[in-house]
Amino acid sequence: MHLDNYTLGTYTPGAPYWKQLLWYFLGSSLLQSHIIIFSTFKVWLLRTFGAQIGKNVRIKPGVRVKFPWRLTVGDHVWIGEDAWIDNLAPVIIESHVCLSQGVYLCTGNHDWSHPDFKLITAPIHIQQSSWIASKAVIGPGVTVGHGAVLTLGGVTGRSLEPMTIYAGNPAQPIKQRKL
Repeated sequence: MHLDNYTLGTYTPGAPYWKQLLWYFLGSSLLQSHIIIFSTFKVWLLRTFGAQIGKNVRIKPGVRVKFPWRLTVGDHVWIGEDAWIDNLAPVIIESHVCLSQGVYLCTGNHDWSHPDFKLITAPIHIQQSSWIASKAVIGPGVTVGHGAVLTLGGVTGRSLEPMTIYAGNPAQPIKQRKL
């Protein structure tokens, strides 16, 4: 690897520099705050910076969002304490999804085979009625199918089938979900 040759290539954060700075120094701090506990304020803040967020969304203290302008959240979504939405690419969270405490959604990685450690980004899409349990990790390009569950500490870099419960690292299907 030659990190001295690293560049962002064609990647851009997707917002003017002033907006990025305002988010970094003001918005992000307010969102992560453990003092401001009201979800309505946090939803308003994210919308102000370009996120599309539905109704009755609950956002707990310590939540981090890299770029709100690349975030879409449906209705009746819960985002647990210390969840990190590291969205270099778009993240779509459909309605009735629960992201539990400490969940990490990562839309960027690097090409370990490229001599300059090239940045690779891909969106994450979490479909309706899914549950991502505490400390689970979802990598770039993953779609979590309708009603799927990724259990405690599960890690996936591949898409998850609908109505299936996954566990482990790498996540493996363990059984079908019944509602």
